[in-house]
Amino acid sequence: MMQRDLSRLLRPRSVAVIGGGGWCRQVLRQLKRMGFDGDVWRVHPRPDPVEGVPAFGGLADLPGVPDAVFIGVNRHQTVDAVRALSAMGAGGAVCFASGFSEAVSEDAAAGDLQAALTEAAGGMPVLGPNCYGFINAFDGALLWPDQHGCERCERGVAILTQSSNIAINLTMQKRALPLGMVVTCGNMAQTTQADIAMGLLDDPRVTAIGLHIEGFGDPVAWHRVAQRARAQGVPLVALKAGASEQARQATVSHTASLAGSDAGAQALLDHLGIPRIRDLPTFLETLKVLHSAGPLRSGALSSISCSGVRPA
Repeated sequence: MMQRDLSRLLRPRSVAVIGGGGWCRQVLRQLKRMGFDGDVWRVHPRPDPVEGVPAFGGLADLPGVPDAVFIGVNRHQTVDAVRALSAMGAGGAVCFASGFSEAVSEDAAAGDLQAALTEAAGGMPVLGPNCYGFINAFDGALLWPDQHGCERCERGVAILTQSSNIAINLTMQKRALPLGMVVTCGNMAQTTQADIAMGLLDDPRVTAIGLHIEGFGDPVAWHRVAQRARAQGVPLVALKAGASEQARQATVSHTASLAGSDAGAQALLDHLGIPRIRDLPTFLETLKVLHSAGPLRSGALSSISCSGVRPA
């Protein structure tokens, strides 16, 4: 399988936002707050400035080809926008809209629409659909339609999850853990979680990668990720969802991912040498240890406390 180049998408020098409303306004606001110093363009029929950014009427009117694009329009317009962006050579896009494969139980045509989105993208990387996008706190570059708790940093860990809600909450952590990259991948219509993990390994500022995984997909792709991470000395840690039957059903309804059997997931993680964490607080604390200490030589740990037994 072809390995897509995610460098322009995840580390952009120019960003475009397609659409209006509160979500797109937040993307512009968060770019400003994080101090992104690249080009920021809006695409909307109304030229009135939003967050100080005037609009271009269409993609053909932009002064250049954007590296990363947040698509904040409805699902049908999203497919059209992806096709146009791919044709003009854009670096990649975040598809915010829902109503694709995760909605097939309510809309029989939703699966066909996701297939059309994949076809429209061609070789251009696409995150989603049904996802929030990403935060690059190294460069202050983000396609993120909401508040977050990330701060600029020079080195830090990356967190990769299918759940935008979990991603938002993890950015608000107060555990002295520098979050350099937070990426959500939604339905993974085209670009898989393993693809994104490989893209994160391209950045030498990433010290460790935390993976919140709903479904594995291609085990061979994950094997390549594990091999490369080990060769580069970047520790991986996983929090695998879907341990119970109820959790597996919830996973399918969330992003149309198949969680599979928990025993199979554990066997694959064991084979890959990726340690598994069972809850989010431990997930964050483990990443903090790995960021500070790097790959651990063994699973044995010692704890030194300032508190002990005092004589009566």
